Amino acid sequence: MSNFQHIKPAGKAQFMDRYTTKAAELLTPYTDGAKGDVAILGAPLSKPSISHSGASFAPDAMRRCLNSFTTYNIEEETDISGKTIIDFGDIAMHPTSIEECHQRIYQSTKEIAQAEAAPFTIILGGDHSITTSTVKAIKETKGTVGIIQLDAHHDLRNTEDGGPTNGTPFRRLIQEGHLKGEHLIQIGIRNYANAKAYHDYAIENGVTVYTMKDVKQHPIQELIESALNQLDPKVDTIYLSVDMDVLDQAYAPGCPAIGPGGMDPDTLSEAVQSAVRHPKVQAMDIVEIDPTLDIRDMTSRIASLLIINTLIN
Repeated sequence: MSNFQHIKPAGKAQFMDRYTTKAAELLTPYTDGAKGDVAILGAPLSKPSISHSGASFAPDAMRRCLNSFTTYNIEEETDISGKTIIDFGDIAMHPTSIEECHQRIYQSTKEIAQAEAAPFTIILGGDHSITTSTVKAIKETKGTVGIIQLDAHHDLRNTEDGGPTNGTPFRRLIQEGHLKGEHLIQIGIRNYANAKAYHDYAIENGVTVYTMKDVKQHPIQELIESALNQLDPKVDTIYLSVDMDVLDQAYAPGCPAIGPGGMDPDTLSEAVQSAVRHPKVQAMDIVEIDPTLDIRDMTSRIASLLIINTLIN
């Protein structure tokens, strides 16, 4: 290939600028013993979604959209070009068994946590059903887990009506003894997006619930700080679960469960940025993007920016 003057490898950027580094260039495939600043793992599962979802395509979309950003933060006058994202690739899902898919997610998350390739791990979903498996794995490797959930929905649905769907991850964690209700803090819960029974279940189990009204009335950094202060003395590690439908539908057309009245991207970005500064926040998932519904990768681009935000501290 080096003998050809005007031929480039397929999939590379159309234009190269000697002074510009794209965030996607920080991705480094995992090899034994590799160390980096952040580790990522794709969990491309959408079969358990209770609505139409192509979330299984999202991990690749988020990686691709890292090409939409440079490594330079003009406001902070900092450059993350020296950072490394260790990419473990994607988990191979079973073609028919949801239970086996969840088991593979659990096993793979546990393996990369034990590899200790980076101090912070991001799981790229996939629908929200993956979170039961990832949190179980993090708990077994890092101890008691507290969760800050950014979401329009409680995701505390019963399992009798549909099994382990993307509406049930936190109920399953509580019922199976992997998570105490008092160790779950939900931020961004929206009007007319949840049943009363599930709000009642949250309150009865000690879950802290901040609605979108709370988000509008208080700076997001204040809510995140309150959540961190609440969890810090009670847990060994804090897990950040980001359901992209916490965003208003105007910003996230690629979410299967879009709706009005949600966050704007700046608020979500500030929430993640504030949370990951805390030393006990060591893992995060980003879920519920369907690239087949997205418009010009709008939703995936926001998710990619969240990945970048974990590198700036």
